[in-house]
Amino acid sequence: MYCSLQSNVFWLLNPKPSAKIPKFRSRRLETTKSMPQAERPEHILAGAVQYSKSERDCKKMKFAVKAWSKSGRARVGLLQLSSTSNSFGQGGPPAKEIEIETPALLLTTRKGLPAFISPDHLSSLPSPDSRLLQFSPMHFMEGPNSKTISTIGGVHQLLGLHDYGFFAVPRDSILSLPECSSSNKNGASFETPCGRFLVKPVEYMKMISSMKPDLYVSLADEVHASVTVKRNKASVDRTIRWLDDCISLKPTDGALFGSIVGGCSIEERQHCAQEVAKRNVAGYYIGGFGLGDSVDERSTLLHAVTDLLPKEKPRQVCGLGLPEEILQGIAAGIDLFDSMYIYHLTLGGFALIFPLDGNCKHVFNPQLSAMASDGTKINLKATIYRKDASRIVDGCNCYTCQNHTKAYINHLLNVHEMLAQILLEIHNTHHYLSFFRLIREAITEGKFEEFRQKFIEKRRDHLLAASFSTCDLQTPVRSRA
Repeated sequence: MYCSLQSNVFWLLNPKPSAKIPKFRSRRLETTKSMPQAERPEHILAGAVQYSKSERDCKKMKFAVKAWSKSGRARVGLLQLSSTSNSFGQGGPPAKEIEIETPALLLTTRKGLPAFISPDHLSSLPSPDSRLLQFSPMHFMEGPNSKTISTIGGVHQLLGLHDYGFFAVPRDSILSLPECSSSNKNGASFETPCGRFLVKPVEYMKMISSMKPDLYVSLADEVHASVTVKRNKASVDRTIRWLDDCISLKPTDGALFGSIVGGCSIEERQHCAQEVAKRNVAGYYIGGFGLGDSVDERSTLLHAVTDLLPKEKPRQVCGLGLPEEILQGIAAGIDLFDSMYIYHLTLGGFALIFPLDGNCKHVFNPQLSAMASDGTKINLKATIYRKDASRIVDGCNCYTCQNHTKAYINHLLNVHEMLAQILLEIHNTHHYLSFFRLIREAITEGKFEEFRQKFIEKRRDHLLAASFSTCDLQTPVRSRA
């Protein structure tokens, strides 16, 4: 799954399993009239707190921008959620306020829980940074049906996580992949472990109504970068129409994020952004990335979209996972990111080790990097760690580094013990949350551009040195004549 040191560090996961598409009865939906576009302030001073009208009216979410970088796009914000507690009237726990600083990492989950971290270990992660969980309603195609989940009281009550916020996004890069070739004007198609499903807006909103997430994204027709101009335009038109359908069917609880698509076309993305900005939504979901798009074009596409969106509302993106991609998104004004990168790292036996501060140091070793590291992560399956009694990262205070060694995790991986993935996901999540904390501090101090440039340069130096080291190791020694 991961590229070699000589290859590009960016990768794409897009499996295409074959499955039959179940047929659904069509149902025509009424749409609401477009709302006037919110006024966008030209300048917001660092430290100022401004709430939009739609956010003040929303019972579930409030968002405020607290500081801006020197470039004027990267920003630090505060996302406030009133955690759902629909069981309060039935004797359940009362709703609690959750405050999360942005830019923030959404913990990607499978059916509402991280892939390998159990609920009792969630509390070991940095709080409140780890209290926003992302899930796809498509995960529940197999399991409790919508009626059962609604009767229980939604995902908060189903999972017993009343102190956490839940963000419902149709697409993820683990169990719910968009399949644009099977989508049509009636609904979007998704590849899941249960097969391929065509989901219509009315069916999607029924799932949202029963699951009662704090935040949710409207249904979108996300397409691969290689589609035709006509197909890309159709995806934009469908996404806007489905957003109107979702607004007309909007439940009383939950904050709606409007989806913005457009593939690799700046014009289509700008058109979609302008139309979505006219609607009464609490935030924006920028989709279509990580589906064959070029890394070089990403900044231009992101800036073209965020420049047209109201500055007082949060933005979320799917498909950016690597540290360099995170920094790229934040530089364009993105606030929320998924953590599918952590999932794939953990599944492959990798641990993050890139430096965070003076207490987290990693000594660059060319020979080690050539075998099992690229300066950002290490492969703990490698035999070089079989007798390594050191921690993954010196100075890291996560549960894994405080209690276990590289040698032990290497053993667990080689005997295929699931505890290996549990310990790796705890460490990787903790490390990445700390990375986001440093980014927020850099923005607040007005040093984000320097932080980003320094990180990318060090990353490039590591890859270059490791590449040369690999070539040296692979060069055969010629005997003298």
